[in-house]
Formats: sequence, C-alpha cells, structure tokens
Amino acid sequence: MNNELITQTKMSELVGRSESNGRRWVKEFKEYIPTIEESNKTFYTAESLRIMKFLKKMQEASLTIKEIKQIINKEGIPNNKQEEQRIIGKYKVEKVHKDYDETIKETIPTAGEMMVPYLKIIKDGEAYTASEITEKLIEYFKLTEEQRLMKYENGSDSMFLSRVRSVRYSLKRESYIDEINKLTYIITNDGLDLLNESKSGIKEEIEELEKVVDPLTTVKENLEELNNELADNLLKQLRSIHWMKFEDIVVELLTVMGYGDGQVTQRSNDEGLDGLIKEDKLGLDSIYVQAKRYGVNNSVGRELVQSFSGALDGKGAKKGVFITTSSFTSGAKTYVEKANQKKIILIDGIELSKLMIAHNVGVDVNHTFVVKTLDYDYFKDE
Repeated sequence: MNNELITQTKMSELVGRSESNGRRWVKEFKEYIPTIEESNKTFYTAESLRIMKFLKKMQEASLTIKEIKQIINKEGIPNNKQEEQRIIGKYKVEKVHKDYDETIKETIPTAGEMMVPYLKIIKDGEAYTASEITEKLIEYFKLTEEQRLMKYENGSDSMFLSRVRSVRYSLKRESYIDEINKLTYIITNDGLDLLNESKSGIKEEIEELEKVVDPLTTVKENLEELNNELADNLLKQLRSIHWMKFEDIVVELLTVMGYGDGQVTQRSNDEGLDGLIKEDKLGLDSIYVQAKRYGVNNSVGRELVQSFSGALDGKGAKKGVFITTSSFTSGAKTYVEKANQKKIILIDGIELSKLMIAHNVGVDVNHTFVVKTLDYDYFKDE
C-alpha cells in the first residue's frame, strides 16, 4: 500500500466513508491531502489515506469540520500515531469542558419562555434598567452560574443574555415595553393588556413574537462569518508569497501595531533574525523578529525556536517575536513557557491573519456600516 496509488473512491472505502461523504471531506481538506496527477487523473497516496483516517478519528471525537480546520491550522497535520493521539485527546477533552454544553443548553429558558416573565417583572409600571430585569429573570428561573454564562458553540456571546436581548427587542418592537431612557424600560398599556389575555391568546402572540429577529444580531453573525472567511483567504495568500515579501509584511505589521520603528535585517548573514523593531529612537530596547513562511503541514518545532532564542542571546536581546504561517508544536510552546530569562512571543498563522485584519495590513475596507442609537440626553431639558 505504501507505493500504491489509489482512487478517491477506494480511499473513501478504506476510511469507512460512503463515496459522496468521502468526496465531501476531500473537498473540505484538499489543501492538506497529497495528490498525484497521472494521465489527467487524480490519485491519492498512503499518506493521503493516513490523513483521511486521522480526520475520521477527529470526527468520531465529536469535533465538527470547522473545529477540525481550526485545530489543524493551529497544530498542523500530525506526523505519526502518537502525535495523532495527543491532538485528538487534547481537543476531545477541551470539547467536553468548553463553555458550550448541550445538556446545559436544554435547561436555559428560550426567548418564548421568557416573554411573559419579562412583562410580569415590570408590570407595576415602574422603570427598570436592563440589568435589573436580567437579574430578576435569573432569580425567576433560578439559573445556575453555568446556565447564565454558557456561550454559543461557535461564538463568544452568552446564550442566556443573547436570548434576553432578543426578548427585549421583540417586546419593544411590538410596543409591549417602552424604552424611556438608554436601556431603561417600562411596560406599556399594550403589555398590560397582553398579560390579561387568555392563555391561548398569550401563546399565540408569543409564537408571533418569537419570529421577530433583531437585525443587529443578523448583521453581527454575518460579519463574523465574513471575517472568518477573510482570515482564511489571507492566510492562504501569505503562504503563497515570496519569503522576502513575507518578512516585509511581518515587520510592517509589528510597526503598525505600535511596537516601534521596524526594519528588515540584511537578507544574507542575518544570524537567524529577520527583523528588528526599535522600541525607542536610539534603539536602546529592541525586539528581534523571526518569520517563517511555512505550509500548513510544516509546523515550527522546538529546535527552530531554540535556535531563535540563541540568536537573541547573540544580540544580548531579551525580547523576540517568532511568526509563522503554519503552527507551533507543543514542544516549541513548552520551551517558550520555560524561557525565564527572555520574553519570546509565538504567533501562528491564525493569529497572524487576525492581527493583520485588526490593524488593516494587507486588507482594504470594502464597506463601512454605522449603526446609530437614540441619544436620550439630547432631548433632556437643560
């Protein structure tokens, strides 16, 4: 099998996938899977099969395609079974202990379940701030810390608070509550009338309210998706450019980030240092930079980072930044953590692309959207 070329159909069969499912996984991870072109046909190798089997094990560890991509971008493709087991074990444990938990999710009240309690909390006609109402909802539903703080599976928002905001938006839009000051609310006559409706009437209205979607939430979700796509495309571009251009970009980024005046070192005899950032005008305190434009499967190991550390010693420097378009091995990260005499920062491909987007390096502004809110202070009497 080591020297035998196989078709995509055969590879899917050996992995234990259907032909269509195997084709989908090959398409999703095509940049990681080696191919050989012969007679205008695409064939796969033993290494391709090994990677596909690894991806199957990742899926069996309850990791999604999106999560697997993030892990591979960070860790790279493992080179042996021991490394495979380490990665799968590490992220399988993280999956179990991450903020998102399906069983907890089922116990968090839905937006529909919170509509009536929300109105009942403020039915006395007094003004309540959003935070006061939220706290009373927590008391009403007797929510635990885990229920209050649990985030969405692929996001940073608290599921409970997101649902509270959805309730507030729906009730306000349909005039059941009124915002009398910034994030301060009172119940309206319509809201009081709704509470006096029959159970069937309330149920019917809540079903309609649940269909109301806050457009700002939709915009945020779409923006996050666009930014993730941009980061992926940016990283692919970085991996394809000339190594000299990559060094220039890295130094420019650190300069734009405000660390000081940057310059690329002499291309030859650079002593393992690609860039220099002078934190002050006289260069009394400097940051040295190492930049490695690597493919996704070529992780930066301990040896390279240790060599970079030695180059810093040669300059009498205490600060260094090692940037790569791939990832760092666990050995490299452990070495940096134990380097007490100097500060070395490791920036992998994912973090690099996000930093470039955040600081507008290598990207253009396509559209700018401004969301405005009412200025209640403007309308107050002097």
